[in-house]
Amino acid sequence: MLTYAAKRSGLALAVVMVVMALLFAMIYLIPGDPARVALGPRASQALIDELRSRMGLDKPVWIQILDFYRSVLTGNLGNDVLSGESVLRIITGQMPYTLELIFGSMVWSILVGIPLGCLSAMRRGSLVDRVTAVLSVSVIAVPAFVIAVYLLLIFAIALQWFPAIGAGDDPLDQAYHLVLPSVALGLGWVGYIARMLRASILEVQGENHVRTARAFGLAEGKIVFDYVLRIAILPTLTVLGIGIGQLLSSAVFAEIVFARPGIGKLVYDAIITRNYPIVTGTVLVTTVFFVLVNLVADLMIAWLDPRVRRGLNR
Repeated sequence: MLTYAAKRSGLALAVVMVVMALLFAMIYLIPGDPARVALGPRASQALIDELRSRMGLDKPVWIQILDFYRSVLTGNLGNDVLSGESVLRIITGQMPYTLELIFGSMVWSILVGIPLGCLSAMRRGSLVDRVTAVLSVSVIAVPAFVIAVYLLLIFAIALQWFPAIGAGDDPLDQAYHLVLPSVALGLGWVGYIARMLRASILEVQGENHVRTARAFGLAEGKIVFDYVLRIAILPTLTVLGIGIGQLLSSAVFAEIVFARPGIGKLVYDAIITRNYPIVTGTVLVTTVFFVLVNLVADLMIAWLDPRVRRGLNR
């Protein structure tokens, strides 16, 4: 297990380093002068040159990329072009709002999707299975931002059951403000988890150890939860790790629709104003977060299924 964890950690670090190089290349190739865009068309050339020097844009490209790597590895993501505040401090101030939105969406979708998948597999071909299939495909097909707009119009404006904008103040108020955005992001994942888990359970139910347990007369529910689910959940865990990245991208729409603070809205505003330090810092932080989540998912799968780590160690 330690060998597997070391190899996966090394691969995760390599992915982060490659992303850093690609990010620098993309930003360098974008047309336009970041200093001129940040200061506006009426800024004098002296101010533009000063800002270019402060951002390191007057140095050769190879020195810029070395400085970029050195700064990131030392935890210095630069300063905001407009306010001069530390980029890392700005990101850490906005990150908790996005994390609570993502994990809130994922937690409730798991709590609903896993029982639905198990129930559909245990009642294969029944009315419950067919209704679950139709609802699952329906919510998967609808984009998250469309669901967010309709939730806002119906439950916040028409019925006024939930607040329309903001993130709340105290913990109870924050949870109240989190309901609609988390439902908008997690609804599609309920159907996705349910359909994937159902397919995995039906596949595992045909294996020898499951047939043996059924031959001993064990209850079907005990067979599913004690013998089938541990193996059938593995593909779902892999998808959930990838799903965190999709939720990060979908969070942009939820934060804009519900006027919530967060990483998505921060990077959107930074792109509009060509605030490169904020863009690069946000992309790097979210990339590291996404890689870490997938690393944890891989380690959990290897812990649950020894065949995974043995296959890598060969």
